[in-house]
Amino acid sequence: MTTFSDQVAIVTGGAQGIGRAVADRMAKDGARIVIWDLDKHLAEQAALEIGGDTIACAVDVSDWDAVSAAMARTLDLAGRADICVNSAGIAGSNAPLSDYPVDEFRRITEINLLGTFHVNRAVVPTMVEQSYGRIVNIASVAGKEGNPNASAYSSSKAAVIGLTKSLGKELADRDIAVNCVTPAAARTRIFDQMSQDHIDFMLSKIPRGRFLELSEAAAMICWLASRENSFTTGAVFDLSGGRATY
Repeated sequence: MTTFSDQVAIVTGGAQGIGRAVADRMAKDGARIVIWDLDKHLAEQAALEIGGDTIACAVDVSDWDAVSAAMARTLDLAGRADICVNSAGIAGSNAPLSDYPVDEFRRITEINLLGTFHVNRAVVPTMVEQSYGRIVNIASVAGKEGNPNASAYSSSKAAVIGLTKSLGKELADRDIAVNCVTPAAARTRIFDQMSQDHIDFMLSKIPRGRFLELSEAAAMICWLASRENSFTTGAVFDLSGGRATY
């Protein structure tokens, strides 16, 4: 794999989970990492552990003004943004749609969908100006198939797939690749938001018979974010352990 030397990578939700695994791997391959995360303390701790002049920004991706300010700070401190991996997101609670709390549905949509829109909107002008960029949005296999009692999460991740395809086509005549991945569940803190019944359901649907490892997700995401991925854009890459059929 080509290295990320002299490249700057923004990783939202980079203080933990898939985002942290991506940040660790990219840093080892030469990238300067900029962590955008809602948890300021965790982001700063991750930045210290990653090292290499890693930057930590406290950002609520559902807030456009906060994202815009983080982008300005990133350019001020790092000078450029070559890569953006959108890993910030929440699962929310589990309930039938007829009982789903209206405010909770809105909150999940604001973070998972509007957050992805805000971050993409913020980084694209810089990538266009540089005539180079790689964007990887983290969707979910739930966005392909839908999980029962998770209508908010499933629909928000389906929308991330649609957004990725749209933006990929908009930028297809430039050296800017926009792709997404659809992971099955990995054991991260997002499990804390789910019922055990829902966790068991997700595991039962994975033909591999196990949950996704963070290192496996990072390997695919880092390739999509590399210069080696010079052709594919607007695409969806499966990380479901055989669950998805398309």
